[in-house]
Amino acid sequence: MHILITADTVGGVWVYARELVSGLVRRGCQVTLVSFGEIPTPEQTEWMEGLPGLDFRPTAFRLEWMQEVEDDMAASAEFLRAIVEETKPDLLHLNQYYYGALASDLPRIVVAHSDVVSWWEAVHNHQPPQTKWLQWYRGLVARGVHAATAVVAPSRSMLNSIIKNYGQPQQSLVIYNGRSPLLFNPHVTKSDYVLSVGRIWDSGKQVTLLAQQELTMPAWIVGSERHPDFVLRSGSSGLSSNRPVVFKGPQSEAQLRQIYSRAAIYAATSRYEPFGLAPVEAALSRCAIVANDIPSFRELWQDAAIFFDCNDGARLSDAIESLAADEQLRSSYANRAYKHALARFSADRMVDDYLNLYTALVDTHAQVAA
Repeated sequence: MHILITADTVGGVWVYARELVSGLVRRGCQVTLVSFGEIPTPEQTEWMEGLPGLDFRPTAFRLEWMQEVEDDMAASAEFLRAIVEETKPDLLHLNQYYYGALASDLPRIVVAHSDVVSWWEAVHNHQPPQTKWLQWYRGLVARGVHAATAVVAPSRSMLNSIIKNYGQPQQSLVIYNGRSPLLFNPHVTKSDYVLSVGRIWDSGKQVTLLAQQELTMPAWIVGSERHPDFVLRSGSSGLSSNRPVVFKGPQSEAQLRQIYSRAAIYAATSRYEPFGLAPVEAALSRCAIVANDIPSFRELWQDAAIFFDCNDGARLSDAIESLAADEQLRSSYANRAYKHALARFSADRMVDDYLNLYTALVDTHAQVAA
């Protein structure tokens, strides 16, 4: 089977695409991967070395959620149509909404990783103000959702949000994201610090909630302060703290794996998180998980995490301190998180789920065409 997959290089979708593409190629699929956003760095493409059956087409077209991108989106769609004509895949797997309405008779999957409207609702507790750009954005998402043969979301919570804001897709299902457990080390002796990973400029990640707490255990925060959309960049995030907080900035994957392996506790502070790869990576490193009590985290982590009252910094602090003070409790929750992530969020399971969907859609398409 030949699948054309789109991805972007500025967030977690790139990690997701790497796990998916690697797994598909190992199972004998041919993959054409087209990236948008920024040209990936050599570190971002190291995983492609030696992968047979992968055809990679990097571009620097900007992304649909950025400001003033209408011309870029039209040009990128034309570029993508040309690649489809050239490579003749069996199916399109699209990680952006805009291309769901691409002119093609092939079956196409649109994956709802996140969207601006649901992000705004989670961060501001109300619908975003109506602007010309937002009207354009809502239209493109709705067109992509309705034109897709199937819409996939990484959680039931995210799928419900898409249906509420943009309407019912032709077909929809939930496929949880996955990571390769062998990339992480759950056997290192833990140090006494609590970790959170997330873009500091993104209010949805809410990593500043951790920085604002008085804790007996040092807090480490990993993430970029630099917004990927140059239109929205400012000189500084304005983040500062007199508390025992270590701001590590962006880290390489190898560095981050080391940080995960040493962290005793992972603080999943997001107020908006359709899935959340970082908590999975922490769990696979055997960190105890403290999670914000939002619907997606409840759905995903169930009894494998300690939850704190939604967006309540004092309750976050209480949960961390309860684990810091009780090594046995901390070890128990670390083991729960590890076993839960192995069972639910492995890359192999994710790839199998997508392959089953691909096969069903391609077979149905062939029957209709016949």
